[in-house]
Amino acid sequence: MTPINILLCDTFPGRLPVFIPNYESLFMDLFAGNGEQVTYRIYQTWQGELPQEINRDEIYLVPGSLDSAYSDKPWIVALLQWIEKAYTHGAKLMGVCFGHQAIAIALGGRVRQYEGGFGAGVRASRVIDEKMQSYFPQQVMHLLYSHHDQVEALPADAVWCATSAFCRYESFRIGNQVITFQGHPEFTVAYSRHLLVNCCDDVDLSVRVDALKSLERLQPQGPIAARFALDLLLDR
Repeated sequence: MTPINILLCDTFPGRLPVFIPNYESLFMDLFAGNGEQVTYRIYQTWQGELPQEINRDEIYLVPGSLDSAYSDKPWIVALLQWIEKAYTHGAKLMGVCFGHQAIAIALGGRVRQYEGGFGAGVRASRVIDEKMQSYFPQQVMHLLYSHHDQVEALPADAVWCATSAFCRYESFRIGNQVITFQGHPEFTVAYSRHLLVNCCDDVDLSVRVDALKSLERLQPQGPIAARFALDLLLDR
């Protein structure tokens, strides 16, 4: 059994459709779809709850949030401090979207709001890390996205894994200890469509239309990204 601790950074009230009981269920479905036997512990990190003990044999997943990782909200400051401590203790860390950015900041990188606008729908990124390329033989990764912020500088020891014209640092890893994605491996096409149709009134119509078209044109590869992440972190 693979123990995964989900440090929940948002519950997305009003943004989840009836067919998704809660945000963490998306990750549970993702890993179950890969045939992974997983035990979970959920922490309400957005309310200040963090693991008190750090186990090097377990995975700590920092997922998405509507907040910015560079916010000075007390729970985010505490999370960044915890990530730095966990990394120092050898914890296995996985970050998704907000989590990708939070881990980058905590370990010495930088994050900003992207002037080029909102990223949504399915996006193709070029895989440049040799380890990741073995999972994406075409050297292209398709993931679902929903973000304004981007990592603009990686932590000093990070390996740059994937890139695109829209987002320079789509993914990075640090050895076999840390793996992050700007995209959402856990998202489904149905959920992404729901967000674009019902929850993105502040996004330009042309961006939403293009994003909806991408859902029909490109097949997201979240399960492959998740398999790569677990194989990397579990050193198998």
